[in-house]
Amino acid sequence: MAKASEAKGKTRIQMEKTEKILAAALDVFSTYGFRGSTIDQVAQQAGLSKPNLFYYYDSKDAIHAELIERLLYTWLDPLHQLNPEGEPIDEICAYVHRKLEMARDYPRESRLFANEILQGAPRISSLIAGPLKSLVDEKTNVIQGWIDAGKIAETDPYHMLFSIWATTQHYADFDSQVQTLLPADKSKDRFKEAVAHLDRLFRKSLAPE
Repeated sequence: MAKASEAKGKTRIQMEKTEKILAAALDVFSTYGFRGSTIDQVAQQAGLSKPNLFYYYDSKDAIHAELIERLLYTWLDPLHQLNPEGEPIDEICAYVHRKLEMARDYPRESRLFANEILQGAPRISSLIAGPLKSLVDEKTNVIQGWIDAGKIAETDPYHMLFSIWATTQHYADFDSQVQTLLPADKSKDRFKEAVAHLDRLFRKSLAPE
């Protein structure tokens, strides 16, 4: 969904074309990565001529930058919802659930982000060092407070978040492998079973001794 600042001053048709280009770019970038993608591929996927696409974006970098910025806001939202006043283990497991829902509902976005990180994050390093780091620092302080109060087991808050990201985003970034390796009767319900498995895993590991 376009932010208000993006929509301001655009006609309905311009907004529709912009969204069409971004949707096409998401397909292309998440499949081929930034380096392997071309403006021609994006234009073809969007059903637009190259000159028409250039009316909206002057480069592949500009399209990618807007996609990544939107993605970061989407990616931060589940962590924003971690409530310092809530029951700690329930709050952390609810975060795990939200991350799995994102893996299920936004697999292309997850792969786009993963491809960028694997390349050394050349186009999003400032976003990682800025809003993402600020939020992670804020929430790890909350988690450390729960640890100090004896509400959850002793753990490293940063590595706990990394573990949550690794176990949940795996179901988006490696979904084809997951579906291939699971028995046929489990593949269909893989996200439902993953929620149950990871909930048990984190509840047991976080229970105070």
